[in-house]
Amino acid sequence: MLSQQNSRISLRHLIPDGWSLGALAIAVVVVAPMLAVLWIALHPTENIWPHLLATVLPRYLGTTLILMAGVGTLAAAMGTGAAWLVTMYRFPGRGWLAHALLFPLAIPAYVGAYALVDFLDYSGALQTALRAMFGWRNARDYWFPTIRSEWAAILVLSSVLYPYVYLLTRQALREQSGGIYEVARALGLNGWGVFWRLGLPLARPAIAAGVALALMETVADFGTVQHFGVQTLTTGVFSTWLNGGNAGGAAQISGVILALILCLVAIERLGRRNARFHRPSRAPRPVSAVTLPGLAGWAATGLCLIPFALGFVLPVSVMASHAIAKPQVWAAPGLGSAALNTVVTGGAAAVLTVGTALFLVYGVRMAGRGMARLVLPVTTLGYAAPGAVLAVGILVPLAALDHRVADAVLALTGHDPGLMLTGTSAAIVLAYVVRFFGIGQGAVDAAFGRISPSLPMAARSLGQTAGGALRRVYLPLMRGSVASALLVVFVDCVKELPATLLLRPFNFNTLSTRVYELASLEQLGEAAPAALVVVALGLMAVALLAHGNRDR
Repeated sequence: MLSQQNSRISLRHLIPDGWSLGALAIAVVVVAPMLAVLWIALHPTENIWPHLLATVLPRYLGTTLILMAGVGTLAAAMGTGAAWLVTMYRFPGRGWLAHALLFPLAIPAYVGAYALVDFLDYSGALQTALRAMFGWRNARDYWFPTIRSEWAAILVLSSVLYPYVYLLTRQALREQSGGIYEVARALGLNGWGVFWRLGLPLARPAIAAGVALALMETVADFGTVQHFGVQTLTTGVFSTWLNGGNAGGAAQISGVILALILCLVAIERLGRRNARFHRPSRAPRPVSAVTLPGLAGWAATGLCLIPFALGFVLPVSVMASHAIAKPQVWAAPGLGSAALNTVVTGGAAAVLTVGTALFLVYGVRMAGRGMARLVLPVTTLGYAAPGAVLAVGILVPLAALDHRVADAVLALTGHDPGLMLTGTSAAIVLAYVVRFFGIGQGAVDAAFGRISPSLPMAARSLGQTAGGALRRVYLPLMRGSVASALLVVFVDCVKELPATLLLRPFNFNTLSTRVYELASLEQLGEAAPAALVVVALGLMAVALLAHGNRDR
């Protein structure tokens, strides 16, 4: 009798429950597009890999690596320098700059690119003012750097991506004990010596993580590099697929992008493998900021203003000036439908992303640590995959499935239903879910970790099921974290451009694609309202982020 009971218990443990099966199913859906990209790349209808390798691929890869090197260096310098100044010193404007330096996160890189070209181009405000000031008649009378170039793309991408480095580095510096810096100064180290020999080594893991995020966004970017005429791997996916009509070749370039991203993540983690950074067991003494007198303080203010002005003030000023000069563009046809499409697709994707992340994390936690180590890291890879790559992995399989379903319905009923998946916004929503699943999962997992295990255990002992404990214990305590995750994912969906461009149905626009289309036609005035709405939505998420990282 006892042996039968033991065998039943062991069988019960071997058979997975609904939560575990559901978590695995969600993980499969999230990872499937990336596996589809690899499958299509290895089994193309027409193998153009030798042609790509002999012609355009080296140029695409070389340009991408140059952009990564430039953006990584400049974003690290701006983000680390601003974080060090704001944390370690007092100077005029320090209080509001500490938050304002995060504002460029609200600016899509392609909006920054359109604004920079509009401001610096031959007909832009700067060159027009220079010609009027010095009496120059045309471009032959003076020299001005070429705007549509790699250096401009690096400047724009660095200006909007440095907040990743700034945010993580500032948090790392604030967590250090102020006593170690006081001892260093007492031993004779000046400000530069303290930074170089103490602050920089301690903040290195945070800097590396911030730079890695910035580089992933650089590889994923399409709108910026396309506007500046810079050919990267991502533009190669668009060109090979849309212009060349070869999905297999696009998948092969996408495979190179995935390999590059994975190498980037591996190098970043290997660089921190042997490093050990521990916080003291007792509460550390907070860093005591040193007051910078006179010109030194104003110089610090100026240095912090540079990235803020480039990444936020310039794009917003250019777009606002166009919107004010032509107020009628706010009533232009298509703006309302684009805003509605954005809210519907972004809202649906945010709810699905956070909801499925909640289910997956809860199911994985119930299944145990073994499943957590296997599933959770894999499902975060979607955030590292560029939107163009995910579009290839989603659209090709969905299109094949759509045609099979349509043929089957036509054969059974005599009615052609058309394309039910790729002919609607469903593919866009799926791409958003996969792309930003890592954000939702990270927020939900952190929220679960802040809840004492004794609370759900007490609920289970009182007869609550697993679902009851989730509804009545976890969700009420996680309400704020879930709402924040919904907002952040929604804003990222609003800003996403490459996946939306490739997956949208005919005559379907979102705010981001409307900005792209109109700016590509040099109609920046008509694009300004949509761009400002995207920025305003982004500021909501940045305000939430700044509130969560305010000085305590």
